[in-house]
Amino acid sequence: MILHPGVLALITGSAITLLMLCYAAINGAMIFFAWNYNSSSASQLALERKTYLISTLVNYGLGFQIIAFVLFIFTMDDIHRLFVGAMCATGSLNANPVGWYALLSKIIVFFLSGFWIALNYIDQQAEQYPLVRLKYALLGGIVPCIGIDFTLQLTYFLGLEPDIITSCCGSLFGSGGESTASSLAALPVFPAMVAFYSLSIILISVMVLNLAFQAGVFRYLLALFSALFFVLAIVSMISFISVYIYELPTHHCPFDILQQEYNFVGYPLYLTLFGGVYFGMLPGLFQPLKNTAGLAEIVAGVEKKWVQCSMISCLCFIAFVTYAICLSKLTYFL
Repeated sequence: MILHPGVLALITGSAITLLMLCYAAINGAMIFFAWNYNSSSASQLALERKTYLISTLVNYGLGFQIIAFVLFIFTMDDIHRLFVGAMCATGSLNANPVGWYALLSKIIVFFLSGFWIALNYIDQQAEQYPLVRLKYALLGGIVPCIGIDFTLQLTYFLGLEPDIITSCCGSLFGSGGESTASSLAALPVFPAMVAFYSLSIILISVMVLNLAFQAGVFRYLLALFSALFFVLAIVSMISFISVYIYELPTHHCPFDILQQEYNFVGYPLYLTLFGGVYFGMLPGLFQPLKNTAGLAEIVAGVEKKWVQCSMISCLCFIAFVTYAICLSKLTYFL
């Protein structure tokens, strides 16, 4: 194990957060089975006070999980210098292959945490807390995911040793390899660009329709295209975006762009991408809540802000990508 500040912060913070969320899940289960808003008993009043405190605790815990995702990426990039053969976060993750599973779990927990926080916000805007049972049932499913994430993260960090000789992005994202990453790197650049910008136009058009009309079908379409855009954006990052940033037709690593050498451009790229996709999925995911008594106006009022946030984030991401391509000295297309 490497005693790096980021590693210690992630392990300690994640352990404390997991304990907090386990405590919250246990109390949430008690609230789930005993909740009856129509009752005026002393036990119900106690539950109403408790649910506010538990929800606040969960908000902070899941908020840490979102921050921990960014810290994990930063730490992976920062510790690469400790391994022979590593030049970026790819080398750090290859030093113990469990790291790739930890990264995937971080992404999943990032979105699950964000969805629960948004659900809790909607619930607390309503007078009768109609989503209490739903949000605590979901919490019961999220906590095991966070437990798995913590286990993968701890296993990864415990398996790291400074004397490990690791491979880096040249072997993993080389177009001549047989891995999935190599296959993505080998995609022709021009067709990938056409697909990326075509889906970008479709996504922004759907956002405009969502701002102009209230039909639920547009909310579902936005969630669908946001998810598709996330996948295609990651593929494009490997296929051509990184190529133009590095100005090297053979360099497809999605992690080197996080480094100072490239002005840390990866951070605004990934933050706007994740933010745009997250806010873009919320209106579609929460559309069924409009059928719940007392929530139709609340959801309708907040989903416009979600669409606006998603549009701003996605436009910024597309602008960053376009700016990098236009300023690049590379003219490699095929």
